[in-house]
Amino acid sequence: MSGVLAIAEHRRGELRDVSDELIGAGRELADDLGEELHVAVISGQVEEFARTLSREGVDVVHTVTDGAEFNHDVYTQVTDALAAELDPTVVLLPNSVNGLDYGPAVAARLDRPLVTDVIDAEIDGDTLTATREMYGSKVETTVEVDAERTVVMIRGGEWPGASASGDAEVREAEIEIDESAVHTTVTGFEEVGGGDVDIGDAEVLVSVGRGIEEEENIELVEELADALDATLSASRPIVDSGWLPKNRQVGQSGKTVTPEVYIAIGISGAVQHVAGMKGAETIVAINTDPDAPIFDIADYGIVDDLFDVVPALIGEFEESG
Repeated sequence: MSGVLAIAEHRRGELRDVSDELIGAGRELADDLGEELHVAVISGQVEEFARTLSREGVDVVHTVTDGAEFNHDVYTQVTDALAAELDPTVVLLPNSVNGLDYGPAVAARLDRPLVTDVIDAEIDGDTLTATREMYGSKVETTVEVDAERTVVMIRGGEWPGASASGDAEVREAEIEIDESAVHTTVTGFEEVGGGDVDIGDAEVLVSVGRGIEEEENIELVEELADALDATLSASRPIVDSGWLPKNRQVGQSGKTVTPEVYIAIGISGAVQHVAGMKGAETIVAINTDPDAPIFDIADYGIVDDLFDVVPALIGEFEESG
C-alpha cells in the first residue's frame, strides 16, 4: 500500500477549488496512515497544473496527457492504471458532476467499496470512518469501511484548501490509453444561464432569500452588494421565481461557496441552502424570525426587518467608503 491517491479536477483550462480541498483531505488521511499523498492530473495543461498542485503535503504529482477536457473513459482507465501501479490505501475523488460520472466505474474496476458525498473522514487502524449527510442534510450518518481498499468521494467546501506551495516530485505517468475503449467525447461546453459571474470565486457574498418579498426589492440588496464591492447571490426560491439566474444560486441544488464573508438576507436557513454556504469564514444573518435556522450557524445575527437594516447598512458603508 502506498498511501492516498487523489485525482485533481479541472475545467476549461483551470483547476477547480475542489482540487485543493482534495489535497487537504488527502493529507489528513495520509497522516492517519503515516504514508504518502499522491495527486494525479489527467488531460489538459498537465505541466502547468502540476506546478500548481505541488502544494505543501503533496509527495508526488502524476501527469497524464490525453485531450483537453474530462472524458469518462480516459479518467476511468487512467485512475485504474495508477491504482494498479501505486496500490493506494485510499483513492480520493471529488463528489462533483465529473467525479460522480467516473467514480463508480473506478470502484467497480478496482473491486473496492465506494463512499460518496463525504464531509469528514478519518482512519484508525484498519477502519476508515466517513461522515455523510442524508435526506437533504437533515440526518448525519457515519459509515465504516475497510481502510485498506476504499474509494472515497468528498463534498466540495468541507475541507480547507491547501495554500502553501511545496516541492512535490512530478512524474509523467507512462499509461497507454486504449482508444478502442474510449466511447465518449466532449463536443462543447455550455455555461448555466447567466454565466457572467462565478459566485464560487467571490470573497464576499450578499445573498437574498424569500424574505425580500417582491422582485423589485432585489434592487435594494444589489445596492448593498455594490456598497461592499460584493457579489450578489440567492437562495433557491429566488431562482425558481426567475428573479435571478441559476448561476447565482447557493445550496445543495445550486453551488457550494466558501467566501470570507456571507451575508444572508431574508434567508431562513433551510438545510439545502446551508449545505452550500456553511463553509464561509464569517456568516452574517438578517431575519425577522429569531428562531430561523440560519441563526444556528451565523457568527453574527440581526433580528430585524431587512427593509430597515439594509438601507442603514448601505448608508454606513457608503459613508465609510
